[in-house]
Amino acid sequence: MSSRLDALNQWVLDVARLTRPEAIQWCDGSDSEYDALVAKMQDDGTLLPLNPDTHPNSWLHRSHPDDVARVEHLTFVCTPEQEDAGPNNHWMSPADGHARMDALFDGCMQGRTMYVIPYCMGPIDSPLSRCGVEITDSPYVVANMRIMTRMGAAALARIEREGSFVRGLHSIGELDPDRRFIMHFPEELAIKSYGSGYGGNALLGKKCHALRIASHQARQEGWLAEHMLILGLENPQGQTHYIAAAFPSACGKTNLAMLIPPEAYREAGWKVWTVGDDICWMRPGADGRLYAINPEAGFFGVAPGTSAKSNPNALASIQSNTIFTNVGTTADNQPWWEGIDNDQHPATDWRGDPYDPSVRPAAHPNARFTVSARQCPSYSSMAEDPQGVPISAIVFGGRRASLVPLVFEARDWTHGVLVGASMGSETTAAAAGQVGVMRRDPMAMKPFCGYNFADYFAHWLSFDKPGAKLPKVFHVNWFRKGPDGRFLWPGFGDNLRVLEWMIGRVEGTAGAIETPIGLQPAEGDINLGGVDLGEDARSLLFGFDRAGWQSEFEGIRTYLHDYGPRMPPPLLQEQARIENALG
Repeated sequence: MSSRLDALNQWVLDVARLTRPEAIQWCDGSDSEYDALVAKMQDDGTLLPLNPDTHPNSWLHRSHPDDVARVEHLTFVCTPEQEDAGPNNHWMSPADGHARMDALFDGCMQGRTMYVIPYCMGPIDSPLSRCGVEITDSPYVVANMRIMTRMGAAALARIEREGSFVRGLHSIGELDPDRRFIMHFPEELAIKSYGSGYGGNALLGKKCHALRIASHQARQEGWLAEHMLILGLENPQGQTHYIAAAFPSACGKTNLAMLIPPEAYREAGWKVWTVGDDICWMRPGADGRLYAINPEAGFFGVAPGTSAKSNPNALASIQSNTIFTNVGTTADNQPWWEGIDNDQHPATDWRGDPYDPSVRPAAHPNARFTVSARQCPSYSSMAEDPQGVPISAIVFGGRRASLVPLVFEARDWTHGVLVGASMGSETTAAAAGQVGVMRRDPMAMKPFCGYNFADYFAHWLSFDKPGAKLPKVFHVNWFRKGPDGRFLWPGFGDNLRVLEWMIGRVEGTAGAIETPIGLQPAEGDINLGGVDLGEDARSLLFGFDRAGWQSEFEGIRTYLHDYGPRMPPPLLQEQARIENALG
């Protein structure tokens, strides 16, 4: 290998000396390599084949019962100064972080194969893409990384050309929750994860690289790494606008990314194209607009609740060539989960026991599917465009049962950053603590921003400069409830009606009414033909509650000041301006 790969080769040797594996395998991403890995995992029970007639080339993986989700309380950002990590992150000094992790990694791969995975986040020839190498002792991780990233020989060739890459070291260890940590070293472009084989804890290209480390890279290099879907909305005239949207978990990100228009819209020629469902990297183009890529090549989606009604495109995507994790199975070995709403019934639960609803659900609530994005019927060919897609609108949203209307538009970029910085969801009965308490999740990045949120907001503000043609910013709330506790808005495909208004605002063809919180659609600005909405529902969805917003903006003021002197003054001034306008 060339001298440009000397640093990679030396790192691999250093890791091997520390972890002492039985063998080292460099992954090339080939079909033959994948087939051999799958055969090995079938032999040892890591992967269980599913029904080959209904779900060809698909497998079930059952993780350890104590290893089923992200572990945010064990996730650290290691910067020399604690203030750089910010109050939004758990912090450890780099020296302490490395010492803690290297003690765990010492000899941990004895008797195991160490896999070296070169990968590219984003289209392999895109200037917006960034490369990494993950070292792992989990063949399950290798198989998933092959689906989720551009992995193998082409990525290694790009690393050889560029000479730079993110270093990710992972071991499942003993799968002991008391010996489980995920450490990020942004200034070293390095990640160390130990003790979990699950999802974002182990597939280091996903949240660890594509958000926590990439957000740091993006700040240094003048771009944005965001927890956002990207969709293309094509109108009957054949014009496509691209929208990026940030929602916290359980707010319908994947459903929106794969939306199927209502029948009347389909007949008129409207189409929705999926570029990405989870992560968005945006960079200013020569024309001043923001251009976005989806750095991922696959979907790592939540299975429970995915059905022909909620997300037919997702369901169609996962009928073959899919790895399922922690779902139940039917008597004839088809994958099954709560909310699939088909005529099948579970026979075995996610732990491999006979299904008994009094003991546990058939699928773990965080059960997942891993599948290539190319299998999605709505997948956009533009997702492979090296230059990315131009973003017309950025959408923020949360799960708010009260106060927040269906949609409003930010007045300008600074106001839009404030809208994103203050977004969040109200807790529900399923969450610990009081019901209805606001938990803010700025830009849906609370678990994923790799540095101080105050500096992150300042970075967002920095894009508003002469010559910039920035996207319009909107906020949506699909989850407004009436006095009876029922959702007022039908959601799903009908959300296209709101997107249509946004694009009308971008093009200057749709009307709006100015309020202190932003621009809201007036009666008739949104096409509600065929939607059954009473007068009371309309007044709540499109209304403006001044007293409620006064209280909300008092809370936003307190929240922003909690970040101390690093909070950018323009954001504080914008909050004060709106609070004054509210009286």
